[in-house]
Parts: sequence; C-alpha cells; structure tokens
Amino acid sequence: MTVVSVSMPEELLARIDAFAADHGYTGRSEVVREAARDLLGEFEDARLEGRDLMAVVTVLFDYETTSVEERMIRLRHEHEALVASNFHSHVGDHHCMELFILDGSLEAISTFVGKVRATRDTLTVDYSVIPVDDFARTLSESG
Repeated sequence: MTVVSVSMPEELLARIDAFAADHGYTGRSEVVREAARDLLGEFEDARLEGRDLMAVVTVLFDYETTSVEERMIRLRHEHEALVASNFHSHVGDHHCMELFILDGSLEAISTFVGKVRATRDTLTVDYSVIPVDDFARTLSESG
C-alpha cells in the first residue's frame, strides 16, 4: 500500500484519533481511507446520472469569517443557472448559515458542492440530492 502524507490541523487529527478509538478502527489511516471512499462514492450513484435533480446545500460558518460569506456570494453568481434559491440566516451568537437550493445535473451539483467544501473556514457542509421526478411523485402521492 502506498503511504501518503496529508497536512491537517491538530484539532482534526485529534478528532480522527478519538473517532478511531471510539469506533474500533485500527488507526487513523483506516478512518481516512473509509472517509475518502465515502466522499468519492457520494456522486457515483447510477440512479442519479442523466436525471434532473434538486439539491439542498447547507453551510455553517463563523460570522466573523467574512471570506466564507464572500465566497458563498461568488459561488451563487458563478453558478447562477444552477442556484434556484439562496437564503442567509444568523444562527446563535456567532454563526451564519447559508442555504442553497439547486436545480440541475449530477455533474453541476457535484461541482458546486465540491467548491463549497473547498472553501476555507467553513464549519460544516451538508447536502441532500433528490431526482425531480421522485420529488414530484412524492408530492402527488401525499396530496
């Protein structure tokens, strides 16, 4: 197996070590390998390819980190055709939440989520993806 050197903040490394110990992993390498497999597999779901999709992307960051908010604004403009809606809210004393509603292809959504995740100083990035035809069917069945 190839050995790879990765730089990360001490706090993240401590969390990985604690997670490994708490969940029975043999060490941090096993945790990182599993996380990498999961990340790479997120957008490889064959049932989503070639379909119109909706996605909700939620980003949480410290409100004093203006570079994150500026990056979110730039991403919204760069992906104007993909972003159906965008909502900004203050959460608690020191945090902001950015919510994006996306409407587009798997590739476009994947690219957008990747750029959001690559933004320094975000605290969390969460998302969900659903095929539009599944969403429409769910609405008609519940109505």
